[in-house]
Amino acid sequence: MSKRKSINCFIAILSFLMLGCTKSEVRHNTSNVVANPMNLNYRFQFDEPSRREAADPVIVLFKGKYYLFASKSGGYWSSEDLCEWTYIPCKSIGNIEEYAPAVIALDDELYYMGSGHPRIFKTADPDTDNWEAIDTKFRYPLVGSIDPAFFQDDDGRVYLYWGCSDKDPIIGVEVDPKDGFNVIGEASVLIEHHSDTYGWEVSGNNNDNERDGWNEGPCLIKYKGRYYLHYAAPGTEFRVYGDGTYVADKPLGPYTYEENSPFSFKPGGFIGGAGHGHTFQDKYGNNWHVATMRISVRHMFERRLGLFPVYFSDDNSLHAHTVFTDYPFQIPQEKIDLETHDLSMNWNLLSYRKKVLASSSLSDHEAELGNDEQVETWWASQTGNKGEWWQVDLGEAMTVHALQVNFADQDFDIKAPDSFFNYQYLIEYSNDGDQWKVLTDQSKNENDRSHELFVFDGGIEMQFLRITNTKEMEGKFSIYDFRVFGKGNNELPKEVSKFEVLRDSDRRKITFHWEVQDNTTGYILRWGIKRDQLNNAVMVFENQFEGRFFNRDSKYYFSIDAFNERGITKGSDIIERM
Repeated sequence: MSKRKSINCFIAILSFLMLGCTKSEVRHNTSNVVANPMNLNYRFQFDEPSRREAADPVIVLFKGKYYLFASKSGGYWSSEDLCEWTYIPCKSIGNIEEYAPAVIALDDELYYMGSGHPRIFKTADPDTDNWEAIDTKFRYPLVGSIDPAFFQDDDGRVYLYWGCSDKDPIIGVEVDPKDGFNVIGEASVLIEHHSDTYGWEVSGNNNDNERDGWNEGPCLIKYKGRYYLHYAAPGTEFRVYGDGTYVADKPLGPYTYEENSPFSFKPGGFIGGAGHGHTFQDKYGNNWHVATMRISVRHMFERRLGLFPVYFSDDNSLHAHTVFTDYPFQIPQEKIDLETHDLSMNWNLLSYRKKVLASSSLSDHEAELGNDEQVETWWASQTGNKGEWWQVDLGEAMTVHALQVNFADQDFDIKAPDSFFNYQYLIEYSNDGDQWKVLTDQSKNENDRSHELFVFDGGIEMQFLRITNTKEMEGKFSIYDFRVFGKGNNELPKEVSKFEVLRDSDRRKITFHWEVQDNTTGYILRWGIKRDQLNNAVMVFENQFEGRFFNRDSKYYFSIDAFNERGITKGSDIIERM
């Protein structure tokens, strides 16, 4: 055995022995603070390879509680506050395993429809597994009810929308819920493919496959008498997956493209994707968008869920805050002006690419991948034994307010239907790397929460953090990222200089360059179709970016911010490109 391996082995054994002799853990609470991806018990799926999945979400407010439905989850979740979610396994819905559920509340009952399957179920009490099938009469031969979505207008009339194809359109039709959701009248073609005009509809990880993506996942909402029809593109397996909008004066159109599309868009940061979503209002009248986020490494459908604040600007355009939603943000318990408040806790990332150590590392899953801000890569230990650990050195003592632990399920062999896993572990902190205190002891944890967020009242000074496995497991102890948030001690970065924007001959493509800034963690590139509405954004960690997701015929405005462990320095220059 090498000297390094001997030292690592000794440290691992010592760390494990310390579990019974460390001081009491630091008190912490959530204070309605969350971070994406949503911290749910994502279920493992039926087929190979073993991986978790949830996607195509819908949230409805029903009898004072929120109910969250998502694809391939074997059930659904309830919540009082959009923060803590309780899983409700369901066997009474015969097509609960279908993709893309549609859910609507009508006359004190909740109705459920699965994608591609016309059978509809209802219940008056979704807290119990007691749904009943109705005499469903909905039939339509055009495309089939793929990715369905319900909408009830103010006059009580109900509509059904669907579409999931790289060729076929988004379609809508009126239905009669009192007659088994039978079709009323003729269906209308509402959204066609226009990838030659709208770059974000083009398939590919960077919208670079030069073929139509999948227009799918419709959702309809109403605001000030107008109808906003969402649709997703170009495909759930891409980081550039987002939701755009068409607007009409009638539920079945005709619809006109909203130029600021996609309004829900998150191609950068730790985890990307904000497509195939559903917009809803909370108890206080705040708007939210729950959507699909993407990993897509083990399988193209390896996905998670994200929750994003949404608002309408003065010109009635729809926007979503996404760029910092994989950082901690607060769920309000009152009406908030979301146009001026993105709900961020303003805690900064302290752990990015800091020096790390580990008890062991699997080939291609080195310790450095545990804090690289990419969910597509991860650290994995060589075993699932108790005592495997991973450690980060922040470089100096800093005030830590929160940390997010994202477990990666390396080499698991868990399959549906009843397939969850509860990690058990210890997290410690230190200011010298020698004397350790318990930050949180999860060695008796019985909950399956693979994206756990811990929040510490007032913050805690620390330099080193270490997570240690305390449970024997069949797979490997592994972490997508161990993310630490708080306040650094350095100065704010300087304003970005030499910001250049070049629009390609293919006007859907725009490239950006700027000077590397000292004392900077990364950059926020912002854009919009109006100078005072730079509401789309992407987080990047280099001094260049290429986007192929722009509208061919739109004029855009751009700015760029710099951020580090202390905070954000806004860019003052706005560049216009025709």
